[in-house]
Amino acid sequence: MAIVQVLKNAQEVARAAAAFIAQRINANPKLVLGLATGSTPQGTYGELARLHRSGNVSFAAVTTFNLDEYLGLGGDHPQSYRFFMNENLFNKVDIDPAKTHVPSGVARDPAAECANYEQAISAAGGVDLWLLGIGQNGHVAFNEPGSAADSRTRVVDLTEDTIAANSDGRFFSRAEDVPRKALTAGIATIREARSLLLLATGEKKAAALHHALDQPPTLDCPASLLQAHRDLTIICDEAAASQLRAR
Repeated sequence: MAIVQVLKNAQEVARAAAAFIAQRINANPKLVLGLATGSTPQGTYGELARLHRSGNVSFAAVTTFNLDEYLGLGGDHPQSYRFFMNENLFNKVDIDPAKTHVPSGVARDPAAECANYEQAISAAGGVDLWLLGIGQNGHVAFNEPGSAADSRTRVVDLTEDTIAANSDGRFFSRAEDVPRKALTAGIATIREARSLLLLATGEKKAAALHHALDQPPTLDCPASLLQAHRDLTIICDEAAASQLRAR
């Protein structure tokens, strides 16, 4: 069964998640760390940068793999996930840029890029810990409802729900500006990580988190396919946990 930690608010979630990750890095300085983007982990990255500045964690030997990237956006585009990671974490810690991996949104052959990404993860020995978020429709990374449990890194079409969620002014200001396709690590790729840390904050995530943890696994809620993972920790705030059964 997953370990669920419910905290008061998003700020407490960020601090707890950063402490969790820092502890894993300090125990294994060569940690292979999977990373997510979006507003939920943004606070966690700020806390990790703070922990680094205070001398409590070093990323010098860490290798990272990000979950996804928009198809068609280069790493210098302000809305690309490579840009997001540079701005929110990589440029603020002592990580080797050559050890940070984000799928290329402008690869000439996106299918080959996806295959190469899987090979790079395998060559690194697999992901030790993957930080995850959950979408309002239950998606993990850009694995939208209907994604297969055995899916691998691939090009996907984004749903209208995801496009709308990403055009609310936090990132894109208009739905027409959001790319319609993305490269994403698959459910099987994610589940092969040795540990998973899923974050959820805000009332808008409550129904998805309830479906992911309290209902039987289903393709309609990709996050529910993580239920049986041998080492799954969920850190959420009270608002996101409001529909969970008592644990």
